[in-house]
Amino acid sequence: MTELLQHQIEYYRARAPEYDEWFYRRGRYDEGEAHTRQWELEVRQVREQLHSESGFPHILELAPGTGIWTAELIKIGERVIALDASPEMIAINRAKLLSAAVEYQQTDLFNWRPERQYDMVFFGFWLSHVPSVKLSRFLESARAALKPGGRLFFVDSKGVDRAKSRTGTEDLGSDLQQRVLNDGRRYEIVKIYYDPEQLTVVLRAGGFDIEVRATDNFFLYADGRKAE
Repeated sequence: MTELLQHQIEYYRARAPEYDEWFYRRGRYDEGEAHTRQWELEVRQVREQLHSESGFPHILELAPGTGIWTAELIKIGERVIALDASPEMIAINRAKLLSAAVEYQQTDLFNWRPERQYDMVFFGFWLSHVPSVKLSRFLESARAALKPGGRLFFVDSKGVDRAKSRTGTEDLGSDLQQRVLNDGRRYEIVKIYYDPEQLTVVLRAGGFDIEVRATDNFFLYADGRKAE
């Protein structure tokens, strides 16, 4: 497991320069105009839910990547503390946002334990990369990082990307995928696709008052609180 997770970190370090191609449906992820419009519509649905509350003094963002969601968090919070294992992702995020409201820390989230509590915890497209054997411990850490009644919000993949026939993504079973970069390098990573109702049960058992929802095609998201 340790070797697999190190391989996953290496993959995201190598993928950092091309990550935005996936989110913005460019290059080999472009499935056509209608697909992109629907993708953007569902992104907007998640973004509007995220912006349904604001005024958070301190937000903790786990695995912020290139800053796609960090840019949204600085609109609803006074300060964002962003933890990522990839210095390459952090560098792109920092250069993109140029925001004094964001503090970056290079951190291996599989060994991370919070040293303080925050008003909100956010993670985007991260939970699906947490192995099932490490999920309960990760949720314990996320809960410990929240102040009483603090907000938890996350967004993730609903299912396998339709563009996988062109991107080389291959499901390997046992919650594993093979991913291929633009230059042909191949990596094995953890990727788990959750059922919203089952994940809701897991999160509530982990101490969150929350419900996982799904957009029509692409995303799971949840907006809730640390249960008393």
